[in-house]
Amino acid sequence: MFLVVLVVAVGLAFDFTNGFHDTANYVATWVGTRALSPRLAVLVSAAANLAGAFVTTAVAKTVGSGLIDTGLATEKTLLAALFGAIVWNLLTWWAGLPSSSTHALVGGLIGAALVQSGSKGVEWTGIWQKVLLPGLASPVIGFVGAFLLLVLIYRLFHRLTPGTAHRGFRLGQLLSGTWVAFTHGANDAQKTMGVIALALYTHGSISSFYIPTWVKIAAGLTIAMGTYAGGWRIIRTLGQRIYGLQPEHGFAAQIAAGATLWTGTHYGFPISTTHVVTGSVMGAGATRRLSAVRWGVAGNIVFAWLLTLPAAGLVAAALYYPVRWLL
Repeated sequence: MFLVVLVVAVGLAFDFTNGFHDTANYVATWVGTRALSPRLAVLVSAAANLAGAFVTTAVAKTVGSGLIDTGLATEKTLLAALFGAIVWNLLTWWAGLPSSSTHALVGGLIGAALVQSGSKGVEWTGIWQKVLLPGLASPVIGFVGAFLLLVLIYRLFHRLTPGTAHRGFRLGQLLSGTWVAFTHGANDAQKTMGVIALALYTHGSISSFYIPTWVKIAAGLTIAMGTYAGGWRIIRTLGQRIYGLQPEHGFAAQIAAGATLWTGTHYGFPISTTHVVTGSVMGAGATRRLSAVRWGVAGNIVFAWLLTLPAAGLVAAALYYPVRWLL
């Protein structure tokens, strides 16, 4: 029973780092356009994250039963995976890079499962269909969606003066930013729910794989607290260094990102909020001209994306035997 409690505690610790690491993904577009102050933006985001955690369990079921073999995984496998994801989250947070908490967790699960059980411990079809393909497609969809939406906005509202348009879209961002935060809670909080539920199932605490209500409440509250703690280093990168956002850019990016995240959540894809929001911000910026986007910064972020899954996997793999020996 001690190991199950430990998995729950470490899982919630990951959930907390997920909250403050990914806060920047939607807060940056509020702060960068001055639609909300940083502290108020984070407070609204925390509340929306908490609400989103209760709407569905499709992603939790994917993470808990569709990525690694539930018959082979143990509590120690999950602990190594979570430690690997947490370490990578903290490193990239310290560096100010908006890498993916989703891919950190998936990488951790793969690395730990490979060391424990070899290739048979990983559900490769699930990884490809549920993680890699959606992970590649989602930022492109966000980019195209934000680009097209902003072109439409320019056509519909071109007669408005800049001052009137900016005021209107700042008000619109109250809704669009809350929408992104809500969909982030719906997708990301479930990843921790899935890991905790898998630990309960492997231990025999639950007879079939499902998400108990107390797990939903704990994960929702924890990611909300992590969100309120804030991720100011990453906020600066997304809100100021990729593209100098205006309110209409922030609005379009948030609508496109939220729609992409919600679609992924509906189909049970644990997609990255970081990928989607960054792609959407870049798409909004590209409507002015391609040179308006600071592609060098964007390139560094892409590099972090590519590195995250294998790096977190290596950390988790390295930690598996120490965790096994100590516990």
